[in-house]
Amino acid sequence: MFEFAVAVFFLLITPGPGVLTTAGIGSAFGFRAGLAFVAGLMLGGFINMMLVVSGVAALVLAIPVLRTFLLFASVGYLGFLAWRIASAGSKVGFSPAVSPLGFANGLTLQFINPKAYVVGTALFSGFAFMPDAPVWEVVIKIVVFNMIWVPVHMIWLGAGAKLGSLDLSESSHQRINFAMAASLMVVVVIALASAL
Repeated sequence: MFEFAVAVFFLLITPGPGVLTTAGIGSAFGFRAGLAFVAGLMLGGFINMMLVVSGVAALVLAIPVLRTFLLFASVGYLGFLAWRIASAGSKVGFSPAVSPLGFANGLTLQFINPKAYVVGTALFSGFAFMPDAPVWEVVIKIVVFNMIWVPVHMIWLGAGAKLGSLDLSESSHQRINFAMAASLMVVVVIALASAL
């Protein structure tokens, strides 16, 4: 189980669409405003895990046309999100908006987040530590996963909020935006490379 926890930590701490968006919301709107988005991410992540564990995700992704459509929808959305971050100008995070992305946006993001499916598949198909009790193994994995997931996302939200509160120069904000967008584009490239 220790290996599982270590894998969860390293898979979650690396920038993906969820944490980058969380940090962007924190920087643009503050910590409290990002909590609804994180709650949506959490519920979406749980549903995503259940789709992976039950095999539904594998069945859906086994249909070539649907798999290709979902891949391009995910890549397109993530590319758009990266563009929004990179083009935010002197405002760290996202281009100016009236309100932050909320619960529904966090929930929806998990269904098109390629990293969420990769992480779920890697964690729930590997690291077997209770071969005689697979249901309990899944339950324990979900508990351990969330014990790491919640603090990691709170750290990213807090880091974004802290960045947003700093009095940085316009060029510093632009460099941060570009770095966040570039990290998100790495996820896009990895998703495309793994699909091809």
